[in-house]
Parts: sequence; C-alpha cells; structure tokens
Amino acid sequence: MAARSPYFAPEEAARGIRAGESPAAALRRILATPGAHQAPCCFDALGARLVERAGFPICFMGGFCVSAARLGLPDVGLISYGEMIDQGRLITEAVSVPVIGDGDNGYGNSMNIKRTIKGYINAGMAGIMLEDQVAPKACGHTEGRKVISREESVMHIKAAIDARKDSASDIVIVARTDSRQAVSLDEALWRVQAFADAGADVLFIDALASVEEMKAFCAIAPGVPKMANMLEGGGKTPILTPAELQEIGFSLVVYPLSLIGVSMRAMEDALLAIKGGGIPPAGSMPSFQEIKDTLGFNRYYEEDKQYSVPQTQSTFPSGNA
Repeated sequence: MAARSPYFAPEEAARGIRAGESPAAALRRILATPGAHQAPCCFDALGARLVERAGFPICFMGGFCVSAARLGLPDVGLISYGEMIDQGRLITEAVSVPVIGDGDNGYGNSMNIKRTIKGYINAGMAGIMLEDQVAPKACGHTEGRKVISREESVMHIKAAIDARKDSASDIVIVARTDSRQAVSLDEALWRVQAFADAGADVLFIDALASVEEMKAFCAIAPGVPKMANMLEGGGKTPILTPAELQEIGFSLVVYPLSLIGVSMRAMEDALLAIKGGGIPPAGSMPSFQEIKDTLGFNRYYEEDKQYSVPQTQSTFPSGNA
C-alpha cells in the first residue's frame, strides 16, 4: 500500500483515514453515515491536497481530468492502466482522505480487470470505479457510447470481487453502467441490480436524464449506496444540491470538471497577463507564503531540524603512515 505523506496538518489526518484503518475501511465508514458525501475529482497530488484542505471527506481521481492533465488528450480510452496507476499512487501518497480511482473499463477482459483491481489496491486506492463500455471507451455524457453484453458486464464485476478476495483487501468496488445512453433506462436498471447481486459496493448509472430517472435508480437494490455525477457546465444529468441528492437516495456525489475546468481558465488568464508584459494580478493567485503552506514547507522544516548536525570542519587522514 502506498505510504501517506508525512506533512498533514493534524486536523486533516483526524478527519481522514484513522490510525490502523485501511483506506477502504475509511471510505466504507464515511458512506455508512447519513448524507450525500461530496467527492470532487482531482487529477494530480496538488489537487488532491486542495480537496482535503477544503474539508471534503473523499477525493475522486477522475479519468477525464487525468487524461486532460497528464496527456493533454480527450477521455476516449487513450490513457493506459500504467499511467493511471502511476498517477493514482502519487495522489494517494499526498493525502490522508480515502481516494476512489477511475478504473475505466478495466483495460481489457476479466483477467485484465483482476490485474487492475490488484494494481489499484497496491496504489493505495480506497475504491475503484469500473464501467461496462466497450474498448475504446468514451467519456460519459458524450454520444456514440457502446456497452458490452449483460453477461460480460456482470462477469467483470465478479472478476473484480474475486481479485479483491485474492488480495485479502476491502477495496470498495463502484459498478458503473453507461447503458442508459447506449441502450435504455430499463437496461441500465437491470444491470445495476445485477451488479448489486454480484457483490458491488456502490452503484452508478451515468448520464441519467431527469430527477424521475434518478429516483428510479435509487429505488434499485435498497441498502447499496448510489453515486451521482454532477457534470458541471452542460451534462445530461440535472445539477442538484447535496441535500436534494440525499433526499432522493444518493450517498456519494462526484464533480468531474470543476478543478480541471477552473485550472484551465486560470492558466489561460495568467498567460495572457504575462504575454501582456505583466504578471497575474495579486487577487488571482495565492501568495508565495500561502503556496508554501499548502505544500507543507513549514512542517518539512520542523521535521528536518531533528536530523540536523553541527557543521564543523571535517578532518581526514593524510594517508601517511
């Protein structure tokens, strides 16, 4: 399991993964409490740190934003298992809150899925989301998505469950279907019920198109947590408040575009300011001291002091007998 960063503020560690608790156990504990728990999507370790510092109990490593930030490419199946594992390990090392990783479609067949599950466990992930799209996959809320057969989609979840058992892990498996847009709402409802029967821990139908559809989803498999995707800026699913989502029956809420979107706009604005011969205005960015505080400079220096030794002139033998 990935080691956690030593530079947490005490209050951050207290609200995250507790001493002796696995990341997955922390996630299960949070999901078992009332509320629609918010999990903003991050794409790197710094973003994850900011999610934690803002007080969110869960962080989600989104495939869309990782593909955008790491490759500068669209979320169309171009990013690989190895790249996602590498990014995920850096993210989990940076925070003390549980992180759910986007596992896309598992990067292959059931045997690939078993390897993917074990890799995400070793990267320190608390949970992994798996979808039922064909390869190459497509971003949610976009046109032209296709899904594998019912039977194969259920078998993929069973393979994930078996890989978890083989690893003696408690990683949370979030089972996603994209069949609402690819086939029909009825097909999506059938699949999430089958995923629950197979042992999935959290259920998710992407691109639900109305509050009525969201309610129909939450009526499936009572007792199994449901995830909502609040795609900012023009997705198919209505944007609701956490209180409204909780009332419908959701336990987990992700926000896939906020951090990558505002980062893109802020970087564009900063580059325009520099190109114009200046620098970004003071109010548009944190001070140097604030940046250092976020990154843990002060805690690093405090810890480094305990290993310091007096700087004295070293003497060495002349080499003469």
